[in-house]
Amino acid sequence: MKALQIVKYGDLKESLAIVEIEKPSVKPNDILVAVKAASINPIDYKIVEGKLKDMLTLNLPVTVGYDVSGIVVEKGSDFLNFEIGDEVYARAPQEQMGTIAEFVAVNKELVSLKPENISFEQASGLPLTGLTAIQALEKVGIKEGDRILIHAGSGGVGSFAIQFAKAKGAIVYTTTSGKNADWVKALGADRVIDYKTENYNEVVTNLDIVFDTLGGNYTFDAFRIIKEGGKVTTIVGPPDEETATQMGMTNYKLPEKLSKLIEEKSAVYKYTWMQPNAKQLNDIKTMVEEGTIKPIVDFIYSFEDGIKAFEYLATGRAKGKVIITLT
Repeated sequence: MKALQIVKYGDLKESLAIVEIEKPSVKPNDILVAVKAASINPIDYKIVEGKLKDMLTLNLPVTVGYDVSGIVVEKGSDFLNFEIGDEVYARAPQEQMGTIAEFVAVNKELVSLKPENISFEQASGLPLTGLTAIQALEKVGIKEGDRILIHAGSGGVGSFAIQFAKAKGAIVYTTTSGKNADWVKALGADRVIDYKTENYNEVVTNLDIVFDTLGGNYTFDAFRIIKEGGKVTTIVGPPDEETATQMGMTNYKLPEKLSKLIEEKSAVYKYTWMQPNAKQLNDIKTMVEEGTIKPIVDFIYSFEDGIKAFEYLATGRAKGKVIITLT
């Protein structure tokens, strides 16, 4: 079968190649999916560039990609959940990385039927962004009436988070560029802050929650604009100590500056390292079918142009998801 593989670390154009490899074998707890579409995320091109090689040990060459939608064509001996021909979507775990290929084997516990009212391309864009947003916001117990700032509302995670927060009854502020303001507002944002012309620190104060998707100083600045006892949930800042333990980081301590900010505001600080979760994918399926969540796709590339998809995503200009189709 054909697959898009990382052949070495470095420049995207030189490090990715379409190659012929063997079809994956199916273990008792797996299904084999004929891939119809796969989405790519910043983590994918960072892996290719070698920026995560200290965290992820890969034996190159290796097929790239985690998000997938497609059709069940084979199932393991212990598999009763789905039938041959079912249309599914999933976030593959690290050990089954390799969704940008004609076939991928995925553990049954991580797979959901795809939403019936959307295409394979749209469905493939939901797993990472949806699971990340849900897990990050549920960690801080988002609820009706909460005032929340979601950074980078036009990105994949941000655009999902806006819709999810509104479904929970929150009052949503978000940052984006002015050219994206109208469509981000159409997703449900109550106040769109143009980061090119406005300083969000001067627009919002006394917030219940800040969802930090940018990291760096944005993580620390979040404590300026939350209320006493407010919450900061991040996917890019320093891990909290509980999550660091779960990630196997021994003897980890929060940075002193961060600890001081948390103490000064009596704040809650949570870090999310997204985990594949079939139940939450089922929840997303329901929300999409009910119209609560609308998938946001920026650009669809053919499999043959998969490397161009990575190059485009790496520009940082994507508005929603970048998809590679294999149909």
